Amino acid sequence: MRRPPQPNPSSPPPTPPFDAPVARRLRTALGMGPEHVAYGMRVSYGLPYVTPDLVIAWERRIAAPSNPELIGLAGVLWCSPGDLIGRPRTLREHRLARGFAPEDVARAVGLELLAYLSMEEHDEWRGTGRQSSALADLLDLSLPDLVTVTGHEPKLAELLRDAMTSRWQSYVRPVAKIVPLGRRLLEDSLRKLHRQYQGQLASTLGWGGNAGEAGQDFLDRVVDHFWTTVQDNTG
Repeated sequence: MRRPPQPNPSSPPPTPPFDAPVARRLRTALGMGPEHVAYGMRVSYGLPYVTPDLVIAWERRIAAPSNPELIGLAGVLWCSPGDLIGRPRTLREHRLARGFAPEDVARAVGLELLAYLSMEEHDEWRGTGRQSSALADLLDLSLPDLVTVTGHEPKLAELLRDAMTSRWQSYVRPVAKIVPLGRRLLEDSLRKLHRQYQGQLASTLGWGGNAGEAGQDFLDRVVDHFWTTVQDNTG
């Protein structure tokens, strides 16, 4: 059996997506200056190198805090790390947003720690269906999040683009293999999405615009359009 790739200890983990405006608003609401934040991180979280200039660099998106820095910053600003993270997309980002250690996730889903860390590092989820369900429950993943984390979003995007530019009915079954939705809901969503795409093309032509550019823009964001349509149909 092929062994999973091992995590490389020499490469630093990627930083989570930092929401700089939220950090700045929280600091301001607490009546704190960058110097107060830096002091709190140095004294309470053992980060002696944090300066007011570094805090300002984070808020101006010149730099992004590392994982330990994010946890310290959240503590000083009296919020959770998840409050300072933009919309998580990767497995590591979702774990950090929920405040779990890698050991917690590996144990909960039934994986060896090194195997789980390898999946995080390579952004390649290889868990079984049961483990995927356990992961979704632990990290409170929505269906769109689960599709992204498990690496199925590129295939979903490909199928949806093809469905928009041909007969959408032919893609109900392939999409259902990725997105476990009821057949009627899936059919209604694809039909509505196809109608939106065709309507955008017709509207752009009617106004003398570039239908090709408008259509491509829709296709580039077709996964987001799909989830919005599904939500509308279930609301």
